[in-house]
Amino acid sequence: MVKSQGERLIADWLFLNDVKYEYERPYAVDVASADHSQYRPDFYYPEVPAWHEHWAVGYDGKPPAEFVGYEESMQWKRELHAAQGTVLVETTWAEIINLRGFEALADDLAALGVKLDWNPDRPIPGARPMMHEELARLMRTFMAHVKSNSLDRSAIEAKLETAPRYLRSYRTTLFLDIYWAIHGEWESRLAQDGSVDFEDMLVTAAEHIEAGRATPDFDLILVDEFQDASQARARLVAGLVNPAGKYLLAVGDDWQSINRFAGADISVMTDFERWFGRGHILRLQTTFRCTQQICDVSSAFISKNPTQIAKQVSSVHVGGEPVLLMYVPPGSTVGDTIRIWLDELAERNARGEVVAKRGSAVTVNVLGRYRFDRDLMPSWKGAGIEVTFRTVHGSKGLEADYVILPNMTRGTYGFPSQIADDPILSLAMGEPEAFAHSEERRHFYVALTRARRQVILIGSPGKESPFLVELMTDNLITVDPNGYVPPVVCPRCKEGTMAKRAGPYGEFLGCTAFPKCRHTQQIADSASSATGSGAQWRDVKGIEEPPF
Repeated sequence: MVKSQGERLIADWLFLNDVKYEYERPYAVDVASADHSQYRPDFYYPEVPAWHEHWAVGYDGKPPAEFVGYEESMQWKRELHAAQGTVLVETTWAEIINLRGFEALADDLAALGVKLDWNPDRPIPGARPMMHEELARLMRTFMAHVKSNSLDRSAIEAKLETAPRYLRSYRTTLFLDIYWAIHGEWESRLAQDGSVDFEDMLVTAAEHIEAGRATPDFDLILVDEFQDASQARARLVAGLVNPAGKYLLAVGDDWQSINRFAGADISVMTDFERWFGRGHILRLQTTFRCTQQICDVSSAFISKNPTQIAKQVSSVHVGGEPVLLMYVPPGSTVGDTIRIWLDELAERNARGEVVAKRGSAVTVNVLGRYRFDRDLMPSWKGAGIEVTFRTVHGSKGLEADYVILPNMTRGTYGFPSQIADDPILSLAMGEPEAFAHSEERRHFYVALTRARRQVILIGSPGKESPFLVELMTDNLITVDPNGYVPPVVCPRCKEGTMAKRAGPYGEFLGCTAFPKCRHTQQIADSASSATGSGAQWRDVKGIEEPPF
């Protein structure tokens, strides 16, 4: 993605000429300060090397009137390149739109030794094409949502008309053309065989009841795992209990609703009255698994989302060990950190300080957000201790004495995960939740509440998960910095921590959530708030400066 029409034209031209470039690469000299982030010229040509600035100026050499300070910025950049002896190529919007600018750019690059190889048919790179199996899964998932939510082609087209611009794309049009052809053939073959699929079974049953063609004589309807109900299931249940004198008992925990991709609609539970009318709510607020410590942390965290049903969970196990955040020590790995903790547990177990509550072994579950988090586990065995890896999703309904979350970092595959469902699915799914990371927060709640005794969170300095930062800010966890200076939560965004950066005027602190948050401060300003996150700290002897 580039930031202007002119830059897009230049990027396309460079690609068609097979010119290698990097967009907005940080300048060779660090000129960041507490007031300004690092300078990033528009283009960089690594084979020469040379930098390229594309100026937003017209035929008169002037930028738009609203670009306050733009000319001063142009002059500063030119002087910087001159002072540092770096090559600067320049183009303007006025030159580019009349095409003479490309002729001049070709001459400038050729003079620098850049070879141009014009090919208008050059294959376009991009995301890896979807494999047949992936496309088939996406089609089937889309179909399940279409049928479960009783949508047809006109309904999908209506949603597409009001969808975000990025979704009204050729990719979406092509997908829908293929999908409706498959949908028609699917329905035709079901009809030929006299069969129905699972979604048809639910929707057709509901239609028969609603139309009076079927009159089930059940007096009491019991529904378990209600937090995972889809709209089709809710419609069927509503039909069963609609006649007077019918009763419904639905049991579920909206705090553990983590199956939206599979069709679950949490609003069926959180908006119960709209679906089924007014009813009596009985809150099951006592847990026999977790300690009160874990209950307090997990409940406070999940309750930040105001759409979750409010309840006050208490445990029959008072007190308990605190939820512990362990930082990966300098020069170590996540696996090393887990091994250190397991060794400590083994020593405690050998001294008789840890008694298994169930069975003959102390159980430890290492819960990853994804299956490949298994690679973070160390090779470890200890007498009387059973260590098992599971995904968070796969751990639902299970429990262990101790739970370790090995990858509490920010990023694409961190926790919360930044991987979103294919945006095309939004055309067939229910309305997304407004609260940030709603389902990821429920995944985290599920992970925390798998532990009977204690939860251990593994973090990396400067890469803290927003969930970790939130827990530290709210004084909910104990932190073992493992040789690092305890992190300071960013006072502006409350999602990142302040990490040491170097600029031309010395060292300063910048938020790790950059570029989303650009907060900076002098190191002296943070000295008095070194433990200002509110978290509790273990012994921090031998603290070293963090290697940021």
